[in-house]
Amino acid sequence: MTILNDTRFIDGLEDNTRKSMIELLNKNLADTTALTLAVKQAHWTLKGAGFIGVHELLDDVADRLRESSDEMAERIMIIGGQAMGTIEAVNSSNSMEKYPTDINNVDDHINHLVTRFAAVGKNIRKAIAEAGDAGDENTADLFTGISRQIDKDSWFIGANIQK
Repeated sequence: MTILNDTRFIDGLEDNTRKSMIELLNKNLADTTALTLAVKQAHWTLKGAGFIGVHELLDDVADRLRESSDEMAERIMIIGGQAMGTIEAVNSSNSMEKYPTDINNVDDHINHLVTRFAAVGKNIRKAIAEAGDAGDENTADLFTGISRQIDKDSWFIGANIQK
């Protein structure tokens, strides 16, 4: 159950809309945080052709994912919720498969990351529609910006596959 805390910062959103948006934002916060950690795992452990370029790219991607997570967490607080970003909360509520910790090959990491970016991107696009349908255009807009970045970073990462 979502508890509404301080709601004085927003007027014009019904409590039911706030509650559903808090849940939606927290769900996507968990997925984005899990994706960030997968990106960092790859960044730390990859080896092979194209190492330095991919290594540096993944650091930048992780920074952008953290910015997206921060925007979601702030929106949760703005609309009166509680951001759930601890490792325990993320572990229990993200929808991602566990990232393999026994791989090092650049292409293997890229393939695993692109798959995860596609899944998170799909969930974010669903969240855009859900927020719009609920009448929270600001949250829908936030998700739209995040969606564009997820898609772009997926492309940046995937373009490094050695064929």
